[in-house]
Amino acid sequence: MDNPSLHKYYAVLKSRLGYRFFLGGARHRGYYSPGTKWPFPITHALKRMEDHLFHSLELQPPARVLDAGCGAGRVAVRLASHGLKVSDIDVVDNHVRWARQEIRACGLESMVDVRLMDYHRLDGFADESFDAVYTMETLVHAIDPEKALGQFFRVMKPGASIALHEYDHPDFDVVAKDMPKELRRSIEQVNRRAAMPSNERLLQGDWKRLLEDQGFRDVVVQDLSENIMPLMRLFYLLARVPYFFICLLGLKARFVNTQAAISSFRSLQMGLGRYVAVTAKKPGSRG
Repeated sequence: MDNPSLHKYYAVLKSRLGYRFFLGGARHRGYYSPGTKWPFPITHALKRMEDHLFHSLELQPPARVLDAGCGAGRVAVRLASHGLKVSDIDVVDNHVRWARQEIRACGLESMVDVRLMDYHRLDGFADESFDAVYTMETLVHAIDPEKALGQFFRVMKPGASIALHEYDHPDFDVVAKDMPKELRRSIEQVNRRAAMPSNERLLQGDWKRLLEDQGFRDVVVQDLSENIMPLMRLFYLLARVPYFFICLLGLKARFVNTQAAISSFRSLQMGLGRYVAVTAKKPGSRG
């Protein structure tokens, strides 16, 4: 399903440089033990989050998995190092090109294939093709998350696992008295400018409901908000001074990642947003 805002967001040089400079091309958060303050080295934390996802899938090599929204291919490289065979898909041309370069550089062409494909339409894959499906902070961009989850269900084998590392939040209308109006407005602006329609609409409890509506069972939602806070705090501190001048000059629309660093940390800190790891199973037994 076409999402022009998504292509525009990832085409902006500031977005590309930000992900490259701070996260080495990765598109996801790092995992830290509760109580950790120091966020470095960031690469170790990123790998810990990738390993958290790997273990949640409960797979043995050479299981075949679908990476729905692969970005630059960093997560696929990590999972391939654990012996899994990964099919990477992404709807952004540059992501597909960078992922292929990353896979070649790592010598993993036999373990990872990369395709330009929309996770709303997985026509290139037959029914019951995969032992698992995962997303790493990519389903927030879904225009129709129900359709995407339905496609995941179709291509998964009976007994297969799904793991979604995504976000949710309480109903802002319900918590309005406890939520600064400026923060709510900022979150809504970030969701729109960063092309995250699902992030805007999905409330706490919705992931479980959506998965069960598509036929998944044994849904577990794990709150990892505390585990990502060291990195989120770093982004917040780095963004504070630039954001003051960005607001002063009326340039928030041009610096969405800086705005997101401020609003995301504040919402997590106030309990007005969560980073969640959601797992579930397709009914049946693994062959």
